[in-house]
Amino acid sequence: MDIGTGLALLGAGVAIGVAGLGTGVAQGQVGAAAVGATAENPKMFGKGMILMVLPETIVILGFVVAFLLMNAE
Repeated sequence: MDIGTGLALLGAGVAIGVAGLGTGVAQGQVGAAAVGATAENPKMFGKGMILMVLPETIVILGFVVAFLLMNAE
């Protein structure tokens, strides 16, 4: 394994790790707001669930970047 491959694998790990941390922070804040909104108005449950799913796209994009880095030669 050469230095380029090692750095690519390190970059892939950083991409997944940072994306996961960002998603965790975002979901924590959005989840608290969604629970509060649902407690006040039960009709807000659907909108809260949609807003909870949106931060997951950050992890999916991080996975795509990591996949591309791991397969780059």
